[in-house]
Amino acid sequence: MKKLILFILIITTPLVFCQAEKETSKKISAEFEKHYNSDEYQEIFEMFSDEMKTALPIEQTMDFFKGLKNQAGKIKSREFIKYENGTCAAYKTTFERTLVADDLLGVIRFSGTDTAEFALNICHDKDSKINGFFVKPFKNLPKLKRNQTKLILPFTGEWTVLWGGDTKELNYHVEVEAQNGAFDIIITDENGKSYKNNGDNNEDYHAFGKELIAPCDAEVVLVVDGIKDNKPGEMNLYFILGNTVILKTDNDEYLLFTHFKQNSIVVKQGENVEKGELLGLCGNSGNSSEPHLHFHIQNVEDINQATGAKSYFEEIYVNGELKKDYSPIKNEKIKNKK
Repeated sequence: MKKLILFILIITTPLVFCQAEKETSKKISAEFEKHYNSDEYQEIFEMFSDEMKTALPIEQTMDFFKGLKNQAGKIKSREFIKYENGTCAAYKTTFERTLVADDLLGVIRFSGTDTAEFALNICHDKDSKINGFFVKPFKNLPKLKRNQTKLILPFTGEWTVLWGGDTKELNYHVEVEAQNGAFDIIITDENGKSYKNNGDNNEDYHAFGKELIAPCDAEVVLVVDGIKDNKPGEMNLYFILGNTVILKTDNDEYLLFTHFKQNSIVVKQGENVEKGELLGLCGNSGNSSEPHLHFHIQNVEDINQATGAKSYFEEIYVNGELKKDYSPIKNEKIKNKK
């Protein structure tokens, strides 16, 4: 059975998701499809960046696309889904013929049965040249708009929502599909400040070292620990999430907690935790400029494929007023009923 290498990726941009296809991506993908369906593989090669041409020389480019066309046929339709990695536009793509896929380390085998739907990712650089290309089986991921599981806030005491809500003004996370509905939460004093002294040290911040707890009974499906806490004002762009815990509820909701204090996480992957059980301590690891909790719910464990969902908490005080089944927004002071 012939194997086709369908994974060439030479980009280093950070993970970014967008909800609308950009004009540049529309033009590049349409041109790519036209050349592919017309057997114009030399023209596709000319669309590559210099790095891409080095990674996939003209002979390999020709062999690859000829093999793909022979087994899969033409592209019948494309539907833009999202941006998966910087300027990588992901398309739900239907080929003429059905295929069998074995997605392993970028290798996909075609043998003539199963599914004609694949995710086609086309990445481009600032000069609108293709610098990444990825084909993988298309997966219909579960939909999740909000939590069905009853949740308490994942901390004790009163905290302040730094970012939260449904609009860009209230919550910059809304532009990131995986983080849609996310919160950044801090602790502020009576003057609205999140730190004492001059804020040069993590220990100056009211949230640093505070306990973070499980909002419900759940299974621990991921733990990442050992990443150093940043100096306030600096961020770690190599380990974006920092020290992380992901919990899975009985309703298949994935609860993501990030930026824990280094070596503070006390739960282990595979364990079950109960509502209110200690997870670890608030820290300043990852893409974080000051100690805070980032929390959101997503539909699958993998943040690279996930779509964020809105979080509602069962009974919480919001600016001193008791609210039920409520999703807080920016600048609100929140705490659990009990």
